[in-house]
Amino acid sequence: MTTVAAYAAPASKAPLERTTIERRAVREHDVLIDIKFAGICHSDIHQAREGWGEAIFPMVPGHEIAGIVSEVGPGVTKYKVGDRVGVGCLVDSCRECDNCKAGLEQHCTGGSVGTYNAIGKDGEPTYGGYSEKVVVDENFVVRIPEGLSLDEAAPLLCAGITTYSPLKHWGAAPGKKVAVIGLGGLGHMGVKIAHALGAEVTVLSQSLRKKDDGLKLGADHYYATSDENTFKELAGTFDLILSTVSAPLNFGAYLGLLKAGGALVNVGAPEEPIALNLFSLIGGSKTLAGSAIGGIPETQEMLDFCAEHGIGAEIELIAASEINEAYERVVNSDVRYRFVIDTATI
Repeated sequence: MTTVAAYAAPASKAPLERTTIERRAVREHDVLIDIKFAGICHSDIHQAREGWGEAIFPMVPGHEIAGIVSEVGPGVTKYKVGDRVGVGCLVDSCRECDNCKAGLEQHCTGGSVGTYNAIGKDGEPTYGGYSEKVVVDENFVVRIPEGLSLDEAAPLLCAGITTYSPLKHWGAAPGKKVAVIGLGGLGHMGVKIAHALGAEVTVLSQSLRKKDDGLKLGADHYYATSDENTFKELAGTFDLILSTVSAPLNFGAYLGLLKAGGALVNVGAPEEPIALNLFSLIGGSKTLAGSAIGGIPETQEMLDFCAEHGIGAEIELIAASEINEAYERVVNSDVRYRFVIDTATI
């Protein structure tokens, strides 16, 4: 066991505070990672405040982890000391079900293990990236290519894969019109990745406040959803709409923006249920879908794609002492576009 410093929420809705946690000794297939940077995802806030249901406390959030391997177990074959690596939202799964064998560990039927706010296969709670070090099985570690800086790569481990996976699955490509709802931590990555995939990209945001940013990130068009003319002007336009916001939307209105056969895919997860008139799906044979992160192979594919295309997250680097302030700013959409903790400050 190793004692490391971390920032934890001691209870639901409580401010995060500096503490110490125990990391397990390195097992045969484990990798010990010196964490250099940890992204702050809106998911961290939902879980620390029990917005998605009962949680485990004390909680050390953080599933956008970038760092350097400092020790490997005797059975490790994929990594060596000094390698640049990342850890995303998962640290284990059953590895035996059809989904795991297909590289879809996030859909493990035996129950995948989250990087934090979860119970590991050893019965111990998992603690995330707001800490100095983490011990993870090599099969749930990914390699960060040399072309990506570690601080800008950290958010790719959640925000990157969460948008890359549905964009690839639903066919974002040259000749396709893709809309991204929301230009936040997820949305700005969705714009960058959809653009790199060759699609014609439109941002649908509440206002035009971030229009210049959206166009710089790779959007071809930018519309305010607060303007009712937007929904008239863009009716029947898109092959694919990616919703990255965690607020409940008028999904009927957004489904009206799809071409026949188009898909509206959700990666944002509102805390409240939504209401939907099914005629908005039936008319035009449209699809309303969801997508959850991605498996380990696809996460590596995403990192390699981002390195090839020079894509990192747009970040604001903060000290650990600023985490609580950062949480409030995320809730108020006051970040461009991802807070990243410099873990040297823990």
